[in-house]
Amino acid sequence: MAAYLQWRRFVFFDRETVKEPPGPDGAGGKSFALPPGIAVCDSGRGSLVFGDILHGGGQIWFLPRSLQLSSFQAYKLRVTHLYQLKQHSILVSVGEDEEGINPLVKVWNLEKRDGGNPLCTRIFPAIPGNKPTVVSCLTVHENLNFMAIGFADGSVVLTKGDITRDRHSKTQILHEGSYPVTGLAFRQSGKTTHLFVVTTENIQSYMLSVKDYPHLELDTHGCGLRCSSLSDPSQDLQFIVAGNECVYLYQPDERGPCFAFEGQKLIVHWYRGYLVIVSKDRKTSPKSEFAGNEAQNSDKQVLNVYDLCNKFIAYSSIFDDIVDVLAEWGSLYVLTRDGKIHVLQEKDTQTKLEARKSMLFRKNLFEMAINLAKSHHLDSDGLSEIFRQYGDHLYNKGNHDGAIQQYIRTIGKLEPSYVIRKFLDAQRIHNLTAYLQTLHLQSLANADHTTLLLNCYTKLKDSSKLEEFIKTSESEVRFDVETAIKVLRQAGYYSHAVYLAEKHAHHEWYLKIQLEDIKNYQEALRYIGKLPFDQAESNMKRYGKILMHHVPNETTELLKILCTDYQPAGDNEGPGMLEGKKANSEEFIPVFANNSRELKAFLEHMTEVQADSPQGVYDTLLELRLQNWAHEQDEQLKEKLHSEALTLLKSGRFKTVFDKALVLCQMHNFKDGVLYLYEQGKLFQQIMHYHMQNEQYKKVIEVCELYGDQEACLWEQALGYFARKEEDCKEYIAAVLKHIENKNLMPPLLVVQTLAHNSTATLSVIKDYLVNKLQKQSRQIEQDEQRIEKYREETTRIRQEIEELKASPKIFQKTKCSICTSALELPSVHFLCGHSFHQHCFESYSESDSECPTCMPENRKVMDMIRAQEQKRDLHDQFQHQLKCSNDGFSVVADYFGRGVFNKLTLITDLPSGKAATTIEAGLQRELLVHTKRST
Repeated sequence: MAAYLQWRRFVFFDRETVKEPPGPDGAGGKSFALPPGIAVCDSGRGSLVFGDILHGGGQIWFLPRSLQLSSFQAYKLRVTHLYQLKQHSILVSVGEDEEGINPLVKVWNLEKRDGGNPLCTRIFPAIPGNKPTVVSCLTVHENLNFMAIGFADGSVVLTKGDITRDRHSKTQILHEGSYPVTGLAFRQSGKTTHLFVVTTENIQSYMLSVKDYPHLELDTHGCGLRCSSLSDPSQDLQFIVAGNECVYLYQPDERGPCFAFEGQKLIVHWYRGYLVIVSKDRKTSPKSEFAGNEAQNSDKQVLNVYDLCNKFIAYSSIFDDIVDVLAEWGSLYVLTRDGKIHVLQEKDTQTKLEARKSMLFRKNLFEMAINLAKSHHLDSDGLSEIFRQYGDHLYNKGNHDGAIQQYIRTIGKLEPSYVIRKFLDAQRIHNLTAYLQTLHLQSLANADHTTLLLNCYTKLKDSSKLEEFIKTSESEVRFDVETAIKVLRQAGYYSHAVYLAEKHAHHEWYLKIQLEDIKNYQEALRYIGKLPFDQAESNMKRYGKILMHHVPNETTELLKILCTDYQPAGDNEGPGMLEGKKANSEEFIPVFANNSRELKAFLEHMTEVQADSPQGVYDTLLELRLQNWAHEQDEQLKEKLHSEALTLLKSGRFKTVFDKALVLCQMHNFKDGVLYLYEQGKLFQQIMHYHMQNEQYKKVIEVCELYGDQEACLWEQALGYFARKEEDCKEYIAAVLKHIENKNLMPPLLVVQTLAHNSTATLSVIKDYLVNKLQKQSRQIEQDEQRIEKYREETTRIRQEIEELKASPKIFQKTKCSICTSALELPSVHFLCGHSFHQHCFESYSESDSECPTCMPENRKVMDMIRAQEQKRDLHDQFQHQLKCSNDGFSVVADYFGRGVFNKLTLITDLPSGKAATTIEAGLQRELLVHTKRST
């Protein structure tokens, strides 16, 4: 009783009396009235259904929403019970067609018609066995497979099968007792069907989905007629039994909670999560439980609408003699004995909430406001506002722990900064930590929230919470990892920061902390060795110098692997998976600054295992070897280094960087290397000058002997070099002069002029040279004079032949054809050259009528030579070049003079008027060409 009195009361329903619809003249406003004698009713399928119990009545009435009342004759005498199914247009009724106790059950199909009335699909008597008794209650399962009828003698008849047909159903007595049955209800849970049976003295549950229908007695007290009902799923389909002292809720196998609602209960219904109870007003005298529906007209009755979940009364009102309460069209309809219908329209959710919240907030009853909002499915924004106000209320009262719990419930709707500002004080840091933790759990935190939470952990020195926060699985990470790493590093929690960086593959942060904060260089190097190729390469470029400074040997080994055949440590995918992924070794040379020993080992390894290493590798290795050679004091080691450097130079890797290699050798005064590069670059004069600067006379001669054939001017330079020496160099001068004489490299006059500068070189040095030179020139003069005489004689002979051809007749005495060598016969063709042909042979082989087929090839060669000379006459640039480069300029001039460079050749020919003259002239020219060719 005390609990009931503490329940808050609200007015969540609006009460109105149903009015008649306006007529054609617009008149209306009168209260709608039902026919007299209505005592049983039900609702469903869009109508309110009524039945009268007046003698001679037997009508069933239908009242749709349009209030157009209709009826049909269902029984001859009276209607005692109605049950309208909610999911089917099936109405089950119990009534009497004759006097006496002989109730009949009729099943009506409201969708089918029989003469304008609903079709009655089934009729059967409603008595248990042969005992006449009064029907007290009726219920039908929504699947149309079960129907239960309770009787005043305590019996329950169960019809199983299709209740709409006789042949498809079976009727049996399910329950027998000595107390009237006051209520029945089917409960369906999955495939399990239960039937609740309540009498005036007990409550039982039958399991209908099991053979033999086992039953269980739930309680030893019952209730009056119409004082039981079945709740909806919000209350787990519990069976509600309303006694005079309490309201009990039952599961099929046990009793549930109870509520102390005092007063004599007359009617109980369940409506949309509300429990509707009509009870006797306590100011009047009590009535019999079983006869609760036979109230007198003067009685006042109270209708209460309870919210069992939130424990408040949603509506309460007094009515005059209620017949029943029906639910249809989203409202409650209260029928009173005077035929009036009162409608209870539930207010919309927002209106209820605003009204209730305003009162509850004034009284600080926030918990009740929250429960109300949840039960009415208020949206998350509305709930969040209630939580915020509740949190503000608790905060202002100083209950910070309670306030933070309410603020946590606003996460996702309320701006986090609103809460954070309230709890930034150091005294409330644990509350702020709880809020930020939840914010991260819901993945709604940003980088600033992560920073703040981690700072809270560090301020509280709560290492366990910190570890729990960061050591979540990768799929559950609800914070910005990089921000967390920064904060932990700044706070000095290096191990936690390293753990996060390694777990979430923030390689840069991991290495930065290991190298800059923890100084664990070995671990950093090991970590790089486990990274994929691209990341390992980039991190070695970034941190290679630091690692080389502290762990040079291990770093060098990792670089060797990285630049040859890199496989991440712990990679079990087998070799070859990264084939071709090799770092450019030249890019890592700067890493070895101040570590020349490791650099040398690295470069030598690369040149051994990778012959096609970048050029920079070879260049650096050469420079390194030259430096070591230049600074080495031990003779044996110096010789070894000398050999290594020279071997590297001779490897052929410096052809494209010849100048660079030469500069390196010159910088370190590496003589053998310089000379080798001079030789490879065909810089023979530089080789000789090198030996001249070092006054190595024999080397100068050797250079001339080795390369003089490729560059003849070396002997001239050697002669000039020895000529300028004041020392006694007669031996070397004699060797040079001998070679100059053999190769005819210099004119004698130039040799004399060159040696004139040497005060130690006497005439005896060049005596033999001059004598030999003069003797050769004398012999050459004699040969030239003989050749000239020969050419003169030949020229005289040719001119005589030409004159004879011009002035004297030519006798042709040939007897054979020059082509076929057969005897010559007429007609024949003769040429001045002395060849004769058969006419048919000449015509077959001759390409021209004016040329001898036999002499024509030779004549053409001569003409080609003449044309070539004519073409070369104008090659002045070529002449100048050859004259400049030749050792014997006179021969070049003579050659070009003979080609006609210095004069223009003009052929003057007479043009006779007749064909014969032309033929004779052409023949003379050919003879001239033939003789000219022979003379050459």
